Amino acid sequence: MVRRQTAGVENLAARPADREWAAFSDNPPWLLTRASTEWLPFVDDLRVQARAELPSLMTPPRIPPVRRLVVVVARLGWALGPWWWRKRRGKYATPEASRADLSLRMRVAIERLGSTYIKLAQIISSGEGLFPAELVEEFKRCRDQVPAEDFAEVQRVVEVDLGSRLDDTFAEFSRAPLAAASIAQVHAATLRSGEQVVVKVQRPQVSALVRKDLKVMSWLAPFLVGRIKIAALANPPALVELFAETIVEELDFRLEASNMLDIASILADLKQEGYVIPRPHPRLVTRRVIVMERLDGFKFDDVAGMKDAGIDTEAVIRTGMVAFMEGALLYGVFHGDLHGGNLFVMRDGRTALLDFGIVGRLTGVRRLAFLRLMLSATTNDVKGQITALRDLGALPMDTDLDAVIKDLRLDQPTVDPTSLSGEELVKEVQRVVKAMLAYGARMPKELMLYVKNMVFLDGAIARLAPDLDLLGEIAQISMLFAQRHGERLGRELGIDHSQVEINLDSVKAGLGVSSDTERMTYRDLQKRRELIQKRMREHVGR
Repeated sequence: MVRRQTAGVENLAARPADREWAAFSDNPPWLLTRASTEWLPFVDDLRVQARAELPSLMTPPRIPPVRRLVVVVARLGWALGPWWWRKRRGKYATPEASRADLSLRMRVAIERLGSTYIKLAQIISSGEGLFPAELVEEFKRCRDQVPAEDFAEVQRVVEVDLGSRLDDTFAEFSRAPLAAASIAQVHAATLRSGEQVVVKVQRPQVSALVRKDLKVMSWLAPFLVGRIKIAALANPPALVELFAETIVEELDFRLEASNMLDIASILADLKQEGYVIPRPHPRLVTRRVIVMERLDGFKFDDVAGMKDAGIDTEAVIRTGMVAFMEGALLYGVFHGDLHGGNLFVMRDGRTALLDFGIVGRLTGVRRLAFLRLMLSATTNDVKGQITALRDLGALPMDTDLDAVIKDLRLDQPTVDPTSLSGEELVKEVQRVVKAMLAYGARMPKELMLYVKNMVFLDGAIARLAPDLDLLGEIAQISMLFAQRHGERLGRELGIDHSQVEINLDSVKAGLGVSSDTERMTYRDLQKRRELIQKRMREHVGR
């Protein structure tokens, strides 16, 4: 056995001891213990400080940062103006060409506006099926292809935060980043002690810029309430609040490193072997720098590479769905920013999760409401679903739930949307939105991250497992949860878990198919969506 002590941790040529409590790799550059992690004792205080700053960032100022507001308007106007001029004069051969040009201009403008707007673009890039395909594809470049910082700036941040010259800590440090995103960029490096690592370095001006942008957003948000139907439904002030909560915590990498340990611990407790979390270094983590274990694998959209390596891509999806839901349902904690740049598939078929700046946390009462929502969806309990959504904050507490069910026609047989004309589809969408707004409906901020992740998984299924039977998988996952966790969940919800019967009619209704549908692949679902979208576009374009 080879034993080497480095920075308060041990290197062992055996199954690592820290795999007993965390979902780490089997070939560690160091062993990690909570006791030897120098930055961990400060995390709770740092989290309290970050949350204490939120009220001042989310309170709309009487006068916004005028200079920054002017810059934002000018950048967006410079991007949109030429596109609008060309569209008005019929310069685009097709609607797709128009959307592609607009998307490109928006992406360039957003990159010039900086980290806050790049982060918004990343959120949109996970919305396949919700946003135009051209916009999603263009904004995917904002995940890890943002223009990099000058290396001299990167070196300065690393040296200031670690308190030593670059050469004193690293034997090698790549000048070109592996990836560059909104908050930080990542460089490959080798420690003086020989371990291969990646170094995540925060952009030097991002902290001050984000705080200015949040002031601009909090000033604008109240003016959008009730003016734009979709914005009103999403609740712009709540969106700003969620955005502030997530991005402010992202600005301190010690919190991110702590999130890595939390998720790794939960996955190990669940005996979930399909995921790997890179080990953060026990000493080399600061507010703006994380040194972590280097892992390698296939990009999440490299389906051909995975299949050539013999990886079961359907199993990758299945593992992702189970682990994501288990963490949220049982612990109320889950990775809050899934997208193609934040995970890859290793050669052994396990998925490596990266970038833990945003982690969703459902607290006790709301976690139970979320549990009831999921249970009601798998038992076709419509009233239970609406009640759970109310308890999560999607509806005011004094809402007449029976009236909601009646007005949204949830008590009636499902109407197949593919049987409707474009005009009927548009009218139906308008009717539902109008009814929800009348009840004061809004997307609870605790659910926004979860829904965004579900949208990502939706797109991942399209690439990795288009022939997966969605209804069959949902039924199997429901049975798996009942077998593994039924007793615990029943105890928490105060029900007899043995009397719960799975009924996927609610799920089928959400997909727009009748209750007698027995099988539906993602490919089938996508064909239905494309038909619906085509009819709606044709009607709106008349």
